Amino acid sequence: MKWPEVRNMYPDQFVKLKVLSSHIENYREIIEDMAVIRPVPDESATKELLKSKDEDLVYHTSHENIVLEVRQDVGLRRFY
Repeated sequence: MKWPEVRNMYPDQFVKLKVLSSHIENYREIIEDMAVIRPVPDESATKELLKSKDEDLVYHTSHENIVLEVRQDVGLRRFY
């Protein structure tokens, strides 16, 4: 399913998605195809996002596109 379809089906609300295809441009992941798992109530969105694993994410349909910032893993340093 494409993002415009999701936005039409679930206007102005959070949805939990499974990313099926995406690509990376300039340290940003652009989601192209997805499957809707379910709508998420506003008060549960943060909790659902924190529980999400792998290719699952929670996003609000008020956004025109799904673009995620890609961060490099930063190692922890210990000083003894």
